[in-house]
Amino acid sequence: MLYPSTFSIVACDLDQKTWGVAVASKFPAVGAVVPWAQAGAGAVAMQSSANTSFGPRGLETLSRLLADDPEREHRQVGVVDGCGGSATFTGKDCFAWAGGVTGSGYAIQGNILAGDQVVPAMQKAFLETKGELPERLHVALLTGDRAGGDRRGRQSAALYVVKPQGGYGGYLDRWMDYRVDDHADPVPRLGDLLELHHLYFGKSPQSERLALTGEALTRLQEIIAQAGYYTGPAHGQLDEATRSALNAFIGNENFEERCDTQAGWMDQPVFDYIVKKFGK
Repeated sequence: MLYPSTFSIVACDLDQKTWGVAVASKFPAVGAVVPWAQAGAGAVAMQSSANTSFGPRGLETLSRLLADDPEREHRQVGVVDGCGGSATFTGKDCFAWAGGVTGSGYAIQGNILAGDQVVPAMQKAFLETKGELPERLHVALLTGDRAGGDRRGRQSAALYVVKPQGGYGGYLDRWMDYRVDDHADPVPRLGDLLELHHLYFGKSPQSERLALTGEALTRLQEIIAQAGYYTGPAHGQLDEATRSALNAFIGNENFEERCDTQAGWMDQPVFDYIVKKFGK
């Protein structure tokens, strides 16, 4: 039997009403198998000889799930419920090193690990990291990966986080669903995707907005000219030709929510990204 996943963290932030799972493995597309979460209800990671029905059923008591499972000694499961209660289970037939820890609002577990240092390293990183749940989950996963992680190597990683109406347009609770399905070093790449999420869906306060004028606009004019959107001079003035070309460029790069050429501003992180990606 194939054994998807080796180490994961399941956690919640009750103040922000978020629940999520981060997982990595020497197994393809681990995000398609291990994580499950429902806003207001909880999150589950099911691994080793994974029983994927534990996700939708996982908010029953863990003991009840395992009692009905004849293969329970091959399973590994981590659960956090809607109130922050947590549990982890490692069957005695899971491949060593295998085990887990729990605390208020989190469960961390792994099997086929490089050693017993991986899970405690993840726990320490999660507890010491500040910020929103997705960042804390990723830092914990990266720390476990760099502590040895899966003793077989690296292949895939995933981050799945839910919050009420957190999805695109507020239609779903699925806030973040990022997967690196086959990569030589997937956990750092997962971090890149998390940064892109904030870049595309984040918002800067007015104090961090960059005025589209002077040196900054001159740099943008150079960039959009190189990209074929603009044929005028780089003079640092937001004339109609520049505005039209910049609107076309921004629309193509999906940054309409973070730039307003009529009002004459762009969010600073977007400007920095554009210069880094397109500047020559």
